[in-house]
Amino acid sequence: MFWPMLAIALGFLGIAVLGVLGVRVFLEARRLGRQVAATAERVSRAAEDLERAAAGLARTGEALR
Repeated sequence: MFWPMLAIALGFLGIAVLGVLGVRVFLEARRLGRQVAATAERVSRAAEDLERAAAGLARTGEALR
């Protein structure tokens, strides 16, 4: 009777560990998603700044001709 009970307890413990690890993976994936979104926003703003600077430089170059 001891071995079946031990097997059931270890099985339950294994499922509990997998559940905890699954929750940790889910939370880290959400955190990574937020970081990716923030970085994409920063890249978008930098691209807009670069585009404005390039337009200003192009106007300056046309004025020099």
